[in-house]
Amino acid sequence: MAKVLIIGSGGAGLVSALSAHEAGAEVVVVSKTLPTRSQTSMAQGGMNAVLDGDDSIADHIEDTLRSSAGLGDEKRIAFMCEKAPEAIEWCNRIGLPFSRDENGQIARRRLGGASAPRACYAQDYTGLKLLHTLYDQCLSAGIVFENERFLLNLIVDEATNRVLGATFLHIETGEVEEIRADAVIMASGGYGALYGKHSTNSVQATGDGLAAAVRAGAKLADMEFIQFHPTALKNSSILISESARGAGGYLLNANKERFTDELAPRDVVARAIHDEMAQSGAVYLDIRHLGENFIDHELPQERKLAQIYEGVDPVHELIPIKPAAHYSMGGIEVNETCMSSISGLFAVGECANHKTHGANRLGGNSLLELVVYGRHCGEEALKYALKHPVPDTPNLQLAKDTNFVRGVMYFTNQIDFYQKQEMLANIFYNNVGLVRDDMGLKAVLGAIRQMQKELPFMGPRDKSKVCNTNLVEFIEFGNKIELAEMIVVSAISRVESRGAHYRIDAPQRNDMMFGAHTITWKEDGVLCADFVK
Repeated sequence: MAKVLIIGSGGAGLVSALSAHEAGAEVVVVSKTLPTRSQTSMAQGGMNAVLDGDDSIADHIEDTLRSSAGLGDEKRIAFMCEKAPEAIEWCNRIGLPFSRDENGQIARRRLGGASAPRACYAQDYTGLKLLHTLYDQCLSAGIVFENERFLLNLIVDEATNRVLGATFLHIETGEVEEIRADAVIMASGGYGALYGKHSTNSVQATGDGLAAAVRAGAKLADMEFIQFHPTALKNSSILISESARGAGGYLLNANKERFTDELAPRDVVARAIHDEMAQSGAVYLDIRHLGENFIDHELPQERKLAQIYEGVDPVHELIPIKPAAHYSMGGIEVNETCMSSISGLFAVGECANHKTHGANRLGGNSLLELVVYGRHCGEEALKYALKHPVPDTPNLQLAKDTNFVRGVMYFTNQIDFYQKQEMLANIFYNNVGLVRDDMGLKAVLGAIRQMQKELPFMGPRDKSKVCNTNLVEFIEFGNKIELAEMIVVSAISRVESRGAHYRIDAPQRNDMMFGAHTITWKEDGVLCADFVK
């Protein structure tokens, strides 16, 4: 039986696991945390799909292409949108408890950038309920889970450029382990935690899978494109779903005046809020007019979050909000079968770049992508695994990573990497955020390279072996600064404004770069970058 290793237990990983298992694979899902803590649980608004004649798949494709600002691949977008009704039917069949309209049909709402209400939802807990449903299905299927394993590196046969498996730090025991497999699916999520307290993401979203893929020889695409969600709570950056605006919520400035189209694409709305906050000092989300019954039925989570983290009740009060880093459009470059530039290494979900989101993701397409491409990826990985069983090739990766973990314990702690991590988050938010320019980007790049030099002086204070989260967080920080360099180099290289990448020193699109993707990779440890159409 062919063996498929899946790294990451969020929505994309679990869909891929079910798909590969149903097709006949032996599946092992490995994750550094518990599946129900993945970032998928934060997706609230819904999943796009055309379900009736009042909408059209052609319009869904067009909305997605328009939002992608010239960087979306029409063929792959069409594949996703055409498979969307089937994806909804599959989710419904496995037990996702969608909200229902008065006719008992799956309820839909309109999200920003969409020409029709097509986001199928489960109150404002869509991602969480999807995640729990998928996990239940995986447990029922007997899929093996190895939790509390932190990804260190991929095992690659350099002679054939073929992945053989991966190495992991077992957090509970402190031992370094390897898992060999006929195919590997990277489903490790995005890198929003680079922005620290300025992100809607979990602290777990540190880009470990992308960093490991780069070290193994994979290429990354469009890393400069990071979506800022318009409505995060002002003090905590916790997400307030686009469903609140889709239901009719208003954006108000400090004078309590509306100032923008609340359902424009996310990059447009986020920059409008950024500019308004610079002028008037505050922006609010107003859903009071929707009424308590509607809010409690359709937006219960938003009410609870505002009460707990902002101390306001949105039934009676305005919600103070700000834009925050939310979604990574960039990721591991993959082809139409979801395979990377390394044979046998597939990628799906937020860590992958399927060229479906381009420069700016359309709200409601992230859950759709992980279901459509997750099912596709699981099938394709098994096809590869059946044709290319993993060879019993000796490899030194396990020994290298065992020595690396031991060596890190000898790093000094002259510099507190937690302080450097907070500094990185702040300078990223201010200079690699909604508004960028060449001077600010180059200043950040200089700071990143200084941190890279200082890394051996930032070792973990905790030298114990068992359950050493300080060690894990230090390695995560190393991954963050590795990816940060690639993000900033990509942003400096793209001298134009497109989607989520806005340069005040180059505010217009550059037609010469239309459809050009920023590709970054490493050769002998040296960062390389190019534009490829």
